[in-house]
Amino acid sequence: MIGWIGRGHAVGKNVIRGYDSRGSAMSHEVSADVPPAARLARLLTAHRPAVVFTGAGMSTESGLPDFRSNGGLWKQSRRFEELASVDALENDYDEHVAFYRWRIEMLAGHEPNDGHRVVADWQRRGLVDTVVTQNVDGFHTRAGATGVLELHGTLSVVRCQLCGAERPAAEFLDPTGLACACGGKRRPGVVLFGEALPAATLRAAQGAAKRARLFIVLGSSLAVSPANLLPEAAVQRGGALVIINRDPTPLDRIATLVISAGIGDTLRAADALLAT
Repeated sequence: MIGWIGRGHAVGKNVIRGYDSRGSAMSHEVSADVPPAARLARLLTAHRPAVVFTGAGMSTESGLPDFRSNGGLWKQSRRFEELASVDALENDYDEHVAFYRWRIEMLAGHEPNDGHRVVADWQRRGLVDTVVTQNVDGFHTRAGATGVLELHGTLSVVRCQLCGAERPAAEFLDPTGLACACGGKRRPGVVLFGEALPAATLRAAQGAAKRARLFIVLGSSLAVSPANLLPEAAVQRGGALVIINRDPTPLDRIATLVISAGIGDTLRAADALLAT
């Protein structure tokens, strides 16, 4: 079931803030009978191009696990945070490698979902400008999106911890693929716990958020800083905020539209309306 709220109203209210296509302000109330996908389509048409920001919920629709859910355990004994850390890289390298080899192999058995494909298509059509993601699966790029800002890096490459040289992630799966020619050891191309987000990527995401007339959040709990500051930056500059997420988020209260439903289903429905 799709649930939705509008700015200034709690979940479950049957009146939501209406969208006035003659301007950027939310100006009048309309019946909640207006389908959420239709409101999304209207916002996207009036405020294009949008910035899209995706979190773990986007990846789980491709069948990938969310390590922040279900206790965050791997092999029922080690926490995700333990192995995805600088400490594990430096002091528990074998387990660190085993964990990331498993994750890289898992990606090969999964594909981008309809949500990824619709976002990439919207970017090609000029409806979306920038795609920002917290995910490391590389599925936005595989679906055809360009210039994706990967805040937490990507599992599509590995790099040398000493010299920084990058290689395809497939080499990490080879028993001889852990050592770089410089003598350093290879590690996944992601941001580990204990590391800062890449400064240039974060600055680019912040700039996109501040310019956004429409900021669309897909599948993020918006609980991790500094990424959760991006939607706030868009709203502070006058942008409209849409959140599509199964569970409530701390920023629902400032969103123009909140849709509690599947990402792929919602985007397909909105896209069908855009095509009419």
